[in-house]
Amino acid sequence: MEDLISLIRKRRTIRQFQPAEVPLDILFKLTDLGRLAPSASNLQPLEFLVVTEKELRKQVFSCLRWAAYINPAGDPKPEQEPTAYIIILVNTQIRTKGFEYDIGAAAENIILGGLSAGLGCCWLISVDRDRLQPVLKVPETLKIDSVIALGYPAEQPVAEEYSGSVKYWKDETGCLHVPKRSLKDVSHLNFYGQKFPDSLKV
Repeated sequence: MEDLISLIRKRRTIRQFQPAEVPLDILFKLTDLGRLAPSASNLQPLEFLVVTEKELRKQVFSCLRWAAYINPAGDPKPEQEPTAYIIILVNTQIRTKGFEYDIGAAAENIILGGLSAGLGCCWLISVDRDRLQPVLKVPETLKIDSVIALGYPAEQPVAEEYSGSVKYWKDETGCLHVPKRSLKDVSHLNFYGQKFPDSLKV
């Protein structure tokens, strides 16, 4: 359990990547982790499209919007773009609504699996789906939901204590700072507003 906790604590969204390619066998394993995620009623409406080809990656990149709070500073530089993508698709012949929870579980599996393999990930929902769908030859019976960008990280964002704003920001060195609400603020014991003992530590 300790290894999993450490992995979750280490996870940060990565938007700057090294040029090294991600091995195909790792990407294949990550799609399997997405497949194994919980699914409401076990309907399993999700499918996963992996993009590795360089010219195709450029087309995917052009359909994405990055880091709205600090745009354009949050956009990957040309030499630091992702080297792979996993597109999460929904088969609308299986389910037309209520699949959002499945997507969240699958995406987190993929992201944590990627982190365990030394990869950084950015889960993007600001996607030009109408433009991307024909580029990837996705049939009309499937819906593009979101995109996970992957690669070996070229940055080390840091989490810090929330102090009135959730907006992430970059300092003068280019380091990304990500505010997180405190555990005390978001956790309750038995009744809302009743807190865990101060003696407990994470």
